[in-house]
Amino acid sequence: MKVDPSRRQSGASGLQLCGINNLTSDVTANTLSNMSDPTAKSNGPVTMRDVARAAGVSRMTVSRALKKNSPVSQETRERILKVVREMNYVPDYMAGSLTTGRSGFVAVLVPSLNNLHFAETVQALTEELEKDGRQILLGHTDYSAEREERMVEDMLKRRPEAIVLSYDGHSDRTVALLGDAHVPVIELWERPEEPIGHTIGFSNCDAAAEMTRALIAKGYSKIAFLGEADDDWTRGGARRKGFLIAMEEAGLSSHRVLRTGKPPLSIEEGAAAAPKLLTAFPDTDCVFCVSDAPAFGMLSALPGLGKSVPDDIGVVGFGNFEVGRFAHPTISTVSIDPKTIGRETGRLIAELLANPQSEGRRFVPVSVDLTFRESSR
Repeated sequence: MKVDPSRRQSGASGLQLCGINNLTSDVTANTLSNMSDPTAKSNGPVTMRDVARAAGVSRMTVSRALKKNSPVSQETRERILKVVREMNYVPDYMAGSLTTGRSGFVAVLVPSLNNLHFAETVQALTEELEKDGRQILLGHTDYSAEREERMVEDMLKRRPEAIVLSYDGHSDRTVALLGDAHVPVIELWERPEEPIGHTIGFSNCDAAAEMTRALIAKGYSKIAFLGEADDDWTRGGARRKGFLIAMEEAGLSSHRVLRTGKPPLSIEEGAAAAPKLLTAFPDTDCVFCVSDAPAFGMLSALPGLGKSVPDDIGVVGFGNFEVGRFAHPTISTVSIDPKTIGRETGRLIAELLANPQSEGRRFVPVSVDLTFRESSR
């Protein structure tokens, strides 16, 4: 049987050709549509090329217009920024950092995210960094030297312009990583004996010793210290050391030390420590707590144990947290302003990045005040 050649075109191959023709028509229509609407988005994320085409300028002009101190004329820049907003274009700063060496962010590591002091420090630092168009990449170490080491390595992979971290002791490898980072490294909330780079803060040891001396001057002689069990590498450990130094200087017994829980001690742990402390050291006339949170717990538990504050026993904290300011009675404490630490850190980063050839390690001191309230003499 002979097959009519014309019928071959109406078979399966004919259907495929029909589909291709339709697809070609659709592509052509879309292409013409995009040509008529320069702000039409291509498939995938909007690129700088898309913005340049829509604004009728080169990609270099778009790049310059997006900079803070742009050399582009005001009229052209406004037109480009209008297109950027309309197309929801987000610049790829990671790609730009390969040529400029600027990632646009600062790595910040804090021990805890639920500590108000660290939250206020980070907030003030962020506000200061934003003045120069920088942001933070935040992580928390949970007071773990091992976790801090891993996070430092992860942060460095993202090429931050600077690294900020709270001092609570570091592993040898963390010190080595930061020493070879070739970016400003700033340690906060302490004045370490061997700083890695720059430091902003105060000596926790000296501050605790100063408070202990002041308590002795007020007539206390059987002072106890409530701290954490595993504190040898922490700022809490430095405060305990300061307490011991001041007591021994005064010729007083420094054996009244109760160490319990892991950093940071909570209100609940402070309350639970009260009966333990009175059992171990029943003659205690004042308790110096490692921070205001356990001091509040201690303050709350002592009346139930037959002890009046401050008549029978004084209670003192460290940090000047809100809980201490509104406790009843209000809690005596060592006061530090966390926002000052954040602001000074941001200013130092801006200065160091603006003058990359500057040499030497910087120390920015932060004032510490002794604040006596109703919980002590």
